[in-house]
Amino acid sequence: MAALSRSQQVAATEAVDPERSGSLGHFAPAPVLAFVGLGANLGNAPATLAWAVQALAALPLTHLVAASSLYQTAPQDCEPDSPDYFNAVAQLQTQLSAPDLLTALQELEHQAGRQRPYRNAPRTLDLDLLLYGEAHIDSAQLTVPHPRMHQRAFVLQPLAEIAPLRVSAQQLQDVANQGVHQAGPLNFLQPS
Repeated sequence: MAALSRSQQVAATEAVDPERSGSLGHFAPAPVLAFVGLGANLGNAPATLAWAVQALAALPLTHLVAASSLYQTAPQDCEPDSPDYFNAVAQLQTQLSAPDLLTALQELEHQAGRQRPYRNAPRTLDLDLLLYGEAHIDSAQLTVPHPRMHQRAFVLQPLAEIAPLRVSAQQLQDVANQGVHQAGPLNFLQPS
């Protein structure tokens, strides 16, 4: 999953391009900073996360601003003997609406083989919209800010790395016992 294939680029574009899909097209009037949490614990999770960051950068009307390092943690609320998770956070500047961005994230999960057989199942790729500008959204499909992000070290530590003003020292201290550690760089080409 090192590079985004042409068919994957087309699928991601069709998920959010009203000219091609005809069903979406609720664009933000001005670019918005959005933060996306990435996680995986099946297959080659670090490679999948690097692929996902490239795919996020390829979304229409979207620019990758930053991506955190990889973080590794033991699974929480999962089956015994589940593999460790790898996590990261990406910062995007986008003109996609929050619902259209969510649709694009779900399409990328699907392309990575994500299945949802039950709650907290191991996964090939999990993409969560953590923050969308300063918006507060509470709908049946989407809640922003993400309702559990402040309870999860695997979200707060990478978020603090790329956007330190978004996470307080107290928030980091509150999750310090969760055993998350930096696992190294996210290997992909940084945006120019």
